[in-house]
Amino acid sequence: MCNFNGYDADVLMDETAKLRKLITKRGTLEILIPLCCTTNPVRYLKFRNTLKGFSSKTLAIRLKELEKAGILKRQSYNEIPPRVEYNLTNKGQELVESVISLLQWMQKWSNTTITSFYQMQNE
Repeated sequence: MCNFNGYDADVLMDETAKLRKLITKRGTLEILIPLCCTTNPVRYLKFRNTLKGFSSKTLAIRLKELEKAGILKRQSYNEIPPRVEYNLTNKGQELVESVISLLQWMQKWSNTTITSFYQMQNE
């Protein structure tokens, strides 16, 4: 049963579109998942070294978007060389937990879904 009884479907669809726009951008999940695996801040350089195939510009844009959305907290230090660290906010932690739940759902049902899909294709 749907737990959204009483909600306006149009409002939920608008919110879904905003969420999809945020989390499906290239690099977003790749930034969020490592942050959920530690309580320690993650440095910009760690992202650069971990995210192969991402330009510095794309990474910087995505980090700024996530910070603006209240998902990440950025802390910069006045040091030489400059040091910048990122942590998930409470909002970001809840988002990552939701994504992990979705991934667990996918793992649970993926064989069933794939099998059903191929059965339909062969009918």
